[in-house]
Amino acid sequence: MTQQFQQLSGKVVIVTGGASGIGRASALAFAREGAKVVVSDVFGEGGEETARLIQEAGGKAIFVKADVSKREEVEAMTHKAVETYGRLDCAFNNAGIEGVTALTADCTEENWDRVISINLKGMWLCMKYEILQMIKQGSGAIVNMAAIGATIGRPGASPYIVSKHGIVGLTRNAAVEYAKAGIRINAICPGPTDTALLERALKDRGLAEFPASSIPLGRIAKPQEIAEMVIMLCLDKASYVIGASLYVDGGYILL
Repeated sequence: MTQQFQQLSGKVVIVTGGASGIGRASALAFAREGAKVVVSDVFGEGGEETARLIQEAGGKAIFVKADVSKREEVEAMTHKAVETYGRLDCAFNNAGIEGVTALTADCTEENWDRVISINLKGMWLCMKYEILQMIKQGSGAIVNMAAIGATIGRPGASPYIVSKHGIVGLTRNAAVEYAKAGIRINAICPGPTDTALLERALKDRGLAEFPASSIPLGRIAKPQEIAEMVIMLCLDKASYVIGASLYVDGGYILL
């Protein structure tokens, strides 16, 4: 982490779901730009590995294990960030699950509650405690992980699709509420990305790989490409962007 020009030097960021995939790529990108990173996930081994990768590259990072669906764990995660680094400037709320594949009438109550609790309630809980800290400071930038699923339907994924639509609504509403407090809140909507989540989704649908022909750019995204949009939304260069849900999908939504 020794680049000459680091755009987030001295900033403190929380990345949830940081054990792998887009979360890990984003944590590494934040550190590359000079931020002190609080990596969080329910998966301790992967989260510790992400923090270690940052440290070995010369960056600053800690890991905090937290289940975002549990209020006390989210509150403790935010407190630990401030206790360790003194403040909280940015957050990437990325933690989420896809749930069990089942048509709407076949979806179990247990599956519905689990997906909504982690993806939507968890998003609200993270924002709640991040915003409370940022209000004290008079500034902050939050990026929420929605998905292309926030704009489309997908058979067998009702709670997932509902949660992602809900994240967009939550992002827009909170952006209006806290704009004058100096807090910018946005969401990203990635398309198909080379992650374990996509691999599981394809397996459930009996596919070996995502059909590249359905994406104008002709390929799925790399996690690092999504991470760059997260970084951009946290920079002062994006100072006039609030409540946006930005597609990072290679044109997938256009077809």
